[in-house]
Amino acid sequence: MKTFELQAKQRTPHGTRKARGVRRNEMFPAVVYGHGMKPLAIEVPDRAFLNAIHTKAGANVLITLQVEGVQLKESTCRIKAIQHNPVTDKIDHIDFMVISLTEKITVKVPVQLVHMEEAPGIKEGGSLDLVHREVEVECLPTEIPEKITIDMIAMKINDTVHVKELQLPQGVKCMLDSDEVVLAIHTPREEEVKPAEEGVAEPEVMEKGKKEKEGEEGTPAKAAPAAGKPAAPAAPAKEGK
Repeated sequence: MKTFELQAKQRTPHGTRKARGVRRNEMFPAVVYGHGMKPLAIEVPDRAFLNAIHTKAGANVLITLQVEGVQLKESTCRIKAIQHNPVTDKIDHIDFMVISLTEKITVKVPVQLVHMEEAPGIKEGGSLDLVHREVEVECLPTEIPEKITIDMIAMKINDTVHVKELQLPQGVKCMLDSDEVVLAIHTPREEEVKPAEEGVAEPEVMEKGKKEKEGEEGTPAKAAPAAGKPAAPAAPAKEGK
């Protein structure tokens, strides 16, 4: 992996106003530390830094840091953290960590899918489940891969890709468990349609409730004749004299 040279200046790390002033001058406030050195507050040109992280290496880019007026024992750094403003999402602060090119480090590398649309499982409507969009690996700084590629050309429904099946460059070790699932194609989800229940007479239930309500108001419903007994005949009308 190639390194990106970045010129920096020392800064006074006191107060929020100072940091705001740095950002107004088209600089990002930052700090560099590691390998036993005392943390050093610096500021780096915003455009140069953005150009560095927009290379193919992304946030894993190796940076050769030159600080004006300061002689660093080790000048090769990696980006340890980037803090963003929660409202504007602009960069607020950067942490640089000094590293040795002969010592292994752990970094997160993005996963890239190829031939996804050509995969039989996707064509048949399968559901894609990318469990890990990036994986943590251990390697020398000069051997950090730009991405980890998964070829989906032959993947069918219910197929999975485990960590042990990843094609990693020589000298690169994945820190996840070997049986961890990275990618899967699941069976298409079908909408569950509940069949209409037979024998349910909603109007009868409502009528029953109505009759019960009438009974409560003092207007009882006429009782039905008992089973097996005929209803009593109506009394004959008396003749007038």
